[in-house]
Amino acid sequence: MPISTPLTARLGIRHPILSAPMDVIAGARLTKAVSTAGGFGILGGGYGDRAWLEQETARLADVSDPFGIGFITWSLATQPALLDIALEAGPRAIMLSFGDPRPFAPRIKSSGALLICQVQDETMARQALDAGADILIAQGTEAGGHGASRTTIDIVPAIVDLAAGRVPVAAAGGIGDGRGLAAMMMLGASGVLLGTRFYASQECDGAEEAKRRICAATSGNSVRGIIFDLSRNNVWPAPFTGRCLINDHARRWMGHEVELMQNVKAVAAEYAAARAAGNFDIAAVIAGEAVGLIHDIPPAAEIVDRIVTEADQIVNGRRNSFAA
Repeated sequence: MPISTPLTARLGIRHPILSAPMDVIAGARLTKAVSTAGGFGILGGGYGDRAWLEQETARLADVSDPFGIGFITWSLATQPALLDIALEAGPRAIMLSFGDPRPFAPRIKSSGALLICQVQDETMARQALDAGADILIAQGTEAGGHGASRTTIDIVPAIVDLAAGRVPVAAAGGIGDGRGLAAMMMLGASGVLLGTRFYASQECDGAEEAKRRICAATSGNSVRGIIFDLSRNNVWPAPFTGRCLINDHARRWMGHEVELMQNVKAVAAEYAAARAAGNFDIAAVIAGEAVGLIHDIPPAAEIVDRIVTEADQIVNGRRNSFAA
């Protein structure tokens, strides 16, 4: 059964489930699959590979269901023309994360697309609302990839209260099943944005070994820090750090970040080679704390159906969610 919320109404979708714009692994295949299943697929514009963006948006030309395209805001600022390529694809929404959305908001809004802003604290949320955001994503530190320090259970109600019904709020960070969707709805969210759960899907363009490692990981097997950014010579602005699975490389450098910086040239060369070879003992698998809930690699449509079914059963009291 569809779960109707202000988020589904705003986006014109059946289910309040959004797939995160995970750089280039959230390509057209995953975007289509999530949107066709009744959720909202978001293409990962990431750091701004023009050729890749043109290729993947062309593959969305036949999609009739609503979809979005997401960018790293501070990176988009270095290549603003990419926004025009994205808007030409006719997305229902553009999602901006990690930076000031105001320089891009007028162009997005004038095109008829909605503006989704991912935020990590109240100051960012106010800035997004001032820019005309139509939807806010409240991202907790449990999320994979880049984020800040506030927990999901803390940041979600804080942003819901700040939005005060003006715009829908979706939750992100550590959510991997229907229990997470139900819990976030109880906190006032209108839906969820999922990254790691959709990483481990058949349509995601991530490496199969990375997906296998996500399924094999247990709770507590991810870490947030700057090791992975230092190692690829791409340090993000404060307050953002990256969360990925703990591997041999992370174990080697945790607590030795200063030494890593002193040897960054050699480490970066080793990391780049490992990444090219698909060696995930060194290269990062970007994943969040939901990994302990993920044990298989199904089609994205099955993920959407499972989450909606489980959340519907919980919300409507047809299951004792506190059973042992």
